Amino acid sequence: MSALLRPTPAQMTRRLIVLACAIFAVVVAQVQMGLGLGQTAAEFAADSDATLKVAGYAFAIWGVIYLGLLVYAVRQALPATGESVLLNRLGWPSAVALLGIGWWIVAAALDWESGTILLIFGSLLVLLIPLLMNAAAIRALSRTSRERWTVVWPLALLAGWLGIAAPVNLLTVLTGNGDLPAILAPTVWALIVVGLVTAKALAVTWVLRTPAFALPIAWGLLGVFNAEQARNGVLAGGAVVAAGVTLVGAVILGFRLKPPVDRLAGAPERGL
Repeated sequence: MSALLRPTPAQMTRRLIVLACAIFAVVVAQVQMGLGLGQTAAEFAADSDATLKVAGYAFAIWGVIYLGLLVYAVRQALPATGESVLLNRLGWPSAVALLGIGWWIVAAALDWESGTILLIFGSLLVLLIPLLMNAAAIRALSRTSRERWTVVWPLALLAGWLGIAAPVNLLTVLTGNGDLPAILAPTVWALIVVGLVTAKALAVTWVLRTPAFALPIAWGLLGVFNAEQARNGVLAGGAVVAAGVTLVGAVILGFRLKPPVDRLAGAPERGL
């Protein structure tokens, strides 16, 4: 929970920068798609997807993610919104991540492969690490907390999608350049990625006690299942099992288990 503290001028500056970064991330993507400048995210992923393919419709999740990010960015920018622990600690990391996903669109459009890897993994880490470091504050939020729904969920949804998109991005580049290590078959590499992202989804959900991180990963795994059914039954089967495990695990860990008793002492939840 978070105390209602009016933001200082320096904090308002940070908030406005976060808002500007969110607008940048959304506008860049819309301009790229609207004007057809270079490759879209789906086209970039499909360029060298012989190892692991994701159905194009799966990328529609960006619409939900962008909407959530705008809700987060607008609300935190309002002067009437109290300066909470989470807003303070996640503000700058979210700004960097928003810049990162915006520039990733540019890098993908230009087919700058190494740039896409650096940007997507950097955006994931700069957001996920602070979320995990502030897990106690996140768990302390009530189920109906506005901060849970307007801060934690938008940022965790973004981190979750990056959590599956980053390894897919890496496999795409390695496959396209012929750099995928031959020590294992491509299907084995793809199944390893599927297993790792599933384990990561459940581990993060266990720590944060929110399914927001895992849901985009389950969605992406279903996209792998649908895309691979016709060409790689083993991979499709592994992906759909992983999606089911991720989804069920997210619900149980996020809603069924009681959060640990570690609420922040003396911090009544208030704010806009």
